[in-house]
Amino acid sequence: MTTVLVANRGEIARRVLRTAKRMGLHTVAVYSDADATAPFVREADSAVRIGPAAPRDSYLNVASIVAAARESDARLIHPGYGFLSEQAPFAEAVAAAGMTFVGPGPEVLRTLGDKAQAKAAAERAGVPVVPGYRGTDQQDDAFVKAAKAVGYPVMIKPAAGGGGIGMQLVARDTDLHEALARARRTARAAFGDERLILERAIERPRHVEIQLLADTHGTVLALGERDCSAQRRHQKVLEESPSPAVDEALRTRMSAAAVALATAVGYVNAGTCEFIVDANGEFFFLEVNARLQVEHPVTELVWGVDLVEQQLRIAMGERLSLDAAPRGHAIEVRLYAEDPAIGFLPSTGRIVVLEWSDGARVDAGIEEGSVITADYDPLLAKVIVHATDRAKALAAMGTALRGSTVLGVRTNERFLRNLLADRAVQAGRIDTALIDRTPALATGPGDVPPEARALAAAAFAASMTVTIDPRDPWRALSGWRAGGPPTMTVLLDDRPTRVAGTGPYAVDGRTVARDEQAGHWLVDGEPAIAVRDGTDIWVKWRGETYVIDTAGRERSIDALAGSEIRAPMPGVVLAVHAHAGQRVKRGDLVCVVEAMKMELRVEAPGDGTVTKVLCAQGDQVRRGQRLAEFEAA
Repeated sequence: MTTVLVANRGEIARRVLRTAKRMGLHTVAVYSDADATAPFVREADSAVRIGPAAPRDSYLNVASIVAAARESDARLIHPGYGFLSEQAPFAEAVAAAGMTFVGPGPEVLRTLGDKAQAKAAAERAGVPVVPGYRGTDQQDDAFVKAAKAVGYPVMIKPAAGGGGIGMQLVARDTDLHEALARARRTARAAFGDERLILERAIERPRHVEIQLLADTHGTVLALGERDCSAQRRHQKVLEESPSPAVDEALRTRMSAAAVALATAVGYVNAGTCEFIVDANGEFFFLEVNARLQVEHPVTELVWGVDLVEQQLRIAMGERLSLDAAPRGHAIEVRLYAEDPAIGFLPSTGRIVVLEWSDGARVDAGIEEGSVITADYDPLLAKVIVHATDRAKALAAMGTALRGSTVLGVRTNERFLRNLLADRAVQAGRIDTALIDRTPALATGPGDVPPEARALAAAAFAASMTVTIDPRDPWRALSGWRAGGPPTMTVLLDDRPTRVAGTGPYAVDGRTVARDEQAGHWLVDGEPAIAVRDGTDIWVKWRGETYVIDTAGRERSIDALAGSEIRAPMPGVVLAVHAHAGQRVKRGDLVCVVEAMKMELRVEAPGDGTVTKVLCAQGDQVRRGQRLAEFEAA
C-alpha cells in the first residue's frame, strides 16, 4: 500500500488526509507539540512528532519532516499550502531521500518562487506583466528611481514568498523609505530573504486566478477562474467561481496565458496562475502559486473535480483524464480567529461551542475543545457553498454563516455577513481595496441586548450551581431566601443583575430555561446559546455573538494604562524602537509585535518618557504582558 505523509497541519492536513484515505492510501501526519491532540493527528493512520510549537522547529524543519517520512516508509510527501509547500530546498530533500514531492520540481519552484524570475518567465511566454523594478540593486536609491520612473502609487513586494505577506502600497515618495524597511523586515522574518521588487499599483484592480493541472506527460489543463478580489491587507477573505467580472472571451485569453506559462516552465501538478484585472478588462500576470490554493474548494464544487486526488494521481505518474465541465456558482469565506471591531487583532482561546450549518461544506481544522494559540495562522475554517447561480450562492452563504456557531474565541463571522450583504459585493463590483475603504464592515454588534444579558446571568448562575459541593451544607444553601426562590447577584460588565431560581431562572422579568442540548437555552421560549468560559460568558442571541465579562473592570487588561505599555495580542517581538530614557509623543512607535501573519505597531499611549524597556527582538509575549514602563508628561 502506498503511504503519503502530509507535511502540514490543521484544516489542509485534514483535507488531504480525507482524500488520501478515500483513495486507499496509508496516511501519516506530522505534528508539533502544540498540535499533539489536534483532530488531524487522530485522523491519520499514524502520526510522528516533529518538534516544538514554533514553526521553525517543526513544520518548517526539513530534516525532521524527511526523517519522519523515512520512519514511516512514505513514498509521497504532500506539503499542503503555506510552510514548505513552495520551498525548492524541501522538494530537493524529498527527492534526495527517494520520495516523491506532490508538486512541481525544485527548479520550477525556484523560478516561480522568485517574483522577479517568475515575471521574466511570464514575459518570455508572452504573458502581460505590470511595469516595475526587479533589479539586483536593492539599495533604497534604486527603488526611489524606479518609483519615479513607473509613477506613484507603487506596490513593494518581497521577491520570495507569497500570500500577500510584506506587501506595501506606497502613495508618495515621502513614505517609500519606511515602506521598504517594513517590507524587508517582514520578508526576512517570513521567508529568510529580504529582497524586494516594485510594481506600478493598478487602481482598484480585481484579483482573478486560473486553476491549472499538469501531468508528467505534457498535458496542461485550465479549470476556469476564481475571483479573489475581496481582500484585507492583501489576504483573501471571500473567493468565488466563476468571476462576475469575466466573460467567455477574457476567460479564454487568461486561461491560454496561464497554460502557456505553465508549459514554458515545465510545470507539473496543481498550481494557480494569478492575475490582476484593471477597470478596462486588461489583465496582468501577478504570480504563480505552485501548490494547492486555500480557495481550491470553489473550483472543486463548480467543476466536480477533487483537486487533491488529481495531485496524488499526477505524483504517482498517472495521465490526466478528466471529463469535467463547470456548473453553477460556488463561494468560499475564510473564518478567522480575530476581532474585526478592534482592528482585526488575532484572538486566542479554547473553542467551547462549535456547530456548523448543515447546508454548507466546511473544511475546518478545529473541533469543540480545540485550543487556538498564537503559533500559527488564525484560519479556523473555510465555509463553502454551491448553487445554480450567484444570487442563490450568496443567499446560501448568509444562511450557512448564521447557522454556524463558534464560541470561545472571537471570529470575523459578523464581518463576513456584513461583507456578503454589501451592495458592491451583491452586485459583483468587488476590487482589492473594497474592504479597506469600507470600515463599517468591521463594526461590532453593539450593546448587549437585555435578553442576552438575562441569558448570561442565568448561565453564570447555573455554572455556580453545578460547582457547589453537596457535602457542604452552608454552600448548598447558596442564594437561599426564606419564603422565596433562591437568588444571587451576578456582575455582568460591571453591572449587577439579580437571578432568581435554580432553573428555570427569572431574570429582569424574563424566563431563562435550559434546552435539551448542552449550552442551548430558551429565553421566553426563544432559542439561544450560552456557555461560561472562565470569567467570560459567551452568548449567541438572534445570530449575534456577545462576550460578557463577569470579573469586573479592575481585572481587565485594558484598564491597566498610564504607567505601562502592554502587548495588545500574543506574539513575537519583531523589533524594538524605543530605549530607556527616550522622550516620546503619543503615537510614537515603541515596538512591533507579530502574530498569526499580522504585524502590529505598539505605540506610546501619550506624551512622556519610556523609563524602561522590558522586551527584546525575538521575545515571545502574552497578551497583556508588559513591554515597557512609561511615565506620562
